[in-house]
Amino acid sequence: MQYDPIKRKLGVFFNQTPAFRKLFYRLLDLLLLRSWHVRKALRQLEKESKTPLTVLDAGSGFGQYDYYMARRHKDWTIKGVDVKPEQIADCNAFFQKIGLKNTTFAKADLTAFAEKETYDLVLCVDVMEHIEEDEKVLRNFYQSLKNGGMLLISTPSDQGGSDVHHHDHEEGGEHSFIDEHVRDGYGIQEITDKMKAAGFSKTKVYYQYGYTGNLGWKLSMKYPIIMLNVSYLFFIILPFYYLLTFPFVLILNVLDLKETHKTGTGLVAKAWK
Repeated sequence: MQYDPIKRKLGVFFNQTPAFRKLFYRLLDLLLLRSWHVRKALRQLEKESKTPLTVLDAGSGFGQYDYYMARRHKDWTIKGVDVKPEQIADCNAFFQKIGLKNTTFAKADLTAFAEKETYDLVLCVDVMEHIEEDEKVLRNFYQSLKNGGMLLISTPSDQGGSDVHHHDHEEGGEHSFIDEHVRDGYGIQEITDKMKAAGFSKTKVYYQYGYTGNLGWKLSMKYPIIMLNVSYLFFIILPFYYLLTFPFVLILNVLDLKETHKTGTGLVAKAWK
C-alpha cells in the first residue's frame, strides 16, 4: 500500500497557507486515534510537571504534536527531528511564519542521535515500526533523557497492527497495510523487555485501538487510503465521505480513549529513566 505518496500530497495541499496548515493539524487530531491517546498522555504529564519541559519529538513528520505542545506551553523548549530534510525545512518555515519560537527542527537519524541528559520528554509516535535497529534507538533515547525523564511511544501492536492480513494467493502469507513498516507491531512484553534492556527502570505499556478504535481507524484512514490508491480522483469524493462518517468516527475514538483494552492493534509505551 502506497501510504507515503498520499501523505505528501495531503501535506502539499494543506500547506498553501498557515490557516490551511492549522486546519490540517486539527483534522489529524480529530481523525487519528493515536493523536487522542498521545494528547491524553501529554495532558497527564502536564499535570505532573511543575517546571517547563525540554522535549524531543523523535520523528516529527508534519509537526502536529510540536504545534500542540508549543501552542499550549510557550515556556517549553521543543526540538523535532526527522530523517526527511524536506519535512524539516517545511516545519521550520511554518513555525517561524506563525511565530512559535520555542520549537526548532533538525534532520537526524535516530540510530545515531543522542544528546546526553538533555530532555525531560522524548516523544516517538509511529516511528519505531519503521526502524530495524530499534534497540539502538531506545538506548539513544535513554541517553538523551535527564534523570526522571519520560519516553512516550505510540506504535502498532502485534495483535493486527499495520492491519496485517493473509493473502491466499500470495506466497508468504502476512502483509502489512502500510508497506513502509519493517515490523508489523510489538508485543507488550517485547517492547517492555527492550525498554528495560535500554536502561529504563520503570515502564507502563497498554493497548490502544481496541474494537471500537480499530473500526474507527478503518472508517477514517484505511478505506480512504484504499480509495486514493485506486485513483487520486477520490480526493474529490473524500469531503462527502467524511461528512457521512465523521460523527461515527468521533464516537468510536471517544469510546476507545475511555475504555481499558485487553487487546488492541496499537500500543502506548511509557518508560522512565
